[in-house]
Amino acid sequence: MKRNVILLLAVFLSWSAMAQAQKNFIDQNYIEVKGLAELEVVPDEIYLNIHLDEEDTKNKESIEVLEKQMFVALKKAGINLEEQLSVSDFASNLQNHFFQRADMKKSKDFELLVHDSKTLGKVFVELDKIKISNISILRVDHSEIEKYRKQVKINAVIAGKEKAVALAEAIGQKVGKAIYINEVSSPYGRQMVNTMMRVKSENFESAMGVPDLDFQKIKLEYSVMISFALE
Repeated sequence: MKRNVILLLAVFLSWSAMAQAQKNFIDQNYIEVKGLAELEVVPDEIYLNIHLDEEDTKNKESIEVLEKQMFVALKKAGINLEEQLSVSDFASNLQNHFFQRADMKKSKDFELLVHDSKTLGKVFVELDKIKISNISILRVDHSEIEKYRKQVKINAVIAGKEKAVALAEAIGQKVGKAIYINEVSSPYGRQMVNTMMRVKSENFESAMGVPDLDFQKIKLEYSVMISFALE
């Protein structure tokens, strides 16, 4: 019984302290502003899907042959196979005669990571030479995206402070310390690239033999609500 009374007293005191703090905050003169900031980042992680299918080849080469051809082509494009290439899916499709091995058609998907549009252009060109064209871009990202997200948050707070100072000066007052900061949700999603890649040149291959690709930058946006005491 005594323990329950102590717990109730502690809860009451805590609530009272919070209520008093809120009252003190409301009673004082303050200014509340919204700080906004945005930042554009050039992606340095471009993820592609490469689909190999025995049905897609003119001579119906095996998956193993297609793989070897792809490996050679990617090395020519400057790809480190061990670090940048991985298998994402492998499937066997038994057509018509389930138990006849001759009718078994295979497909295989790979995920490839490239770090810039120039290398991406080389990959497209080298794979096109060996008639591998079933390539799609999955997403783009940046290896230090968290650092940039932190920076844009700081920029939003700075922008809020500058706005508060300007508004306070307009009425002959000054801003004091920040008494309330609230982050406004601004989720960052992995960028889908269907609308982000542009081929600058009219033809797929430019005069240098490599397409001139341009990626839209990753746009980070952030907002924060800040209250400052007025002096």
